[in-house]
Order: sequence, then structure tokens, then C-alpha cells
Amino acid sequence: MRALAIWSGALAGLMMILVGGLLPSALILPGLDLPPKVISLPSTWQVPSLLLSALVCGPRAAVIAAVGYITVGLFYLPIFHSGGSLSYLVTPSFGYLTGFIPAAWISGRLAQRKNMNNLISLTLCALIGLIVFQIWGILYLTVGSFIGSWSNPLPDLLFSYSIAPIPAQVLLCPGIAILSQVLRKLLFIE
Repeated sequence: MRALAIWSGALAGLMMILVGGLLPSALILPGLDLPPKVISLPSTWQVPSLLLSALVCGPRAAVIAAVGYITVGLFYLPIFHSGGSLSYLVTPSFGYLTGFIPAAWISGRLAQRKNMNNLISLTLCALIGLIVFQIWGILYLTVGSFIGSWSNPLPDLLFSYSIAPIPAQVLLCPGIAILSQVLRKLLFIE
């Protein structure tokens, strides 16, 4: 029964990541006596979907979903931010994709601990997963820059792949916590 739960969670997580890569993220700011204002964020729901999968389904299912997403993108469909296929292995953003795996594991493990079913704890789990994801990608960029894999200088790559998208990703972490708390209650996850 546990294996079925893990595999169904992994499949749900994979679908969330696939759909999340297609959806742009936005914030809705309520206005005083005005209609709410929608602010588009320079990010998709790809990373938040992975973190949501980890917080709800646990580390094993989220890691399986992350590996499945990377496999589908490398061998089948152009689902990554800039396409897909095996040629993606030598792009600067591939390090961030591989960062899905440790981010999913760590945030999922943290969310499984006792007394983690509140908004603050779940937001922190999502933030820690995001930090792991960013560190993994930055290490990949740094090593690739050191061995001369990239044509762009390291500061430009760091800005494009980490500094520019991270504010939007951080802003989405409380939303991930809210969604995961609701889903955890609906699925009777403590």
C-alpha cells in the first residue's frame, strides 16, 4: 500500500511540474475600493510545483517526480524552459534541473517531521528547498565557468539564472505552504 502511495504521489508530482512549467506565476494585490491588481512574476510554477509535491507527497515521491521530469525533458518532450533533448546537458540551466532532486528530498524530509503542519514551518521547508535548488545550480554554473563550458561570464550567468528569478520564487513559497497545508488536510497527512 505504501508503494502505491509513493508512486501515485510521484505521478501527481510529475504532472504538477509539467503543468507548472506552462503556467506563469502572478501575485494578486487587493486594492482599497479598487479591483485587485495582478502583478506578473518573472517565473513559472515549475519549481513551486516540485516543492509542493515534496511537501505533500514526501521526499521519495518528489524525487521520483523530479527524475521523471528530467527524463521526459531529456528524451521525449521539449518541456524545459528553453526546450529539451540531450543537448540540454551542456546548458548552464541543467544544473538547476538536477537541483530538483536534492531540493525535493530535503524539503520533503523536513516536511515529514513532527509538528510541521503549520504555515510557518511549511513555508520554511519550501524556502530551504529553494535554497538547496539555488545552491546546486550556482555550483554547476561555477564549475562550468571554471572549466570554460559557458561563453557568458559567471556574473552574467548568476544574474540570469539565480538573482533575477529568486525574488519571485521566494514570494511563491508562502503560496506553496498554503496549498500544501490544504492538501495535507484533505489527504489526512499529519
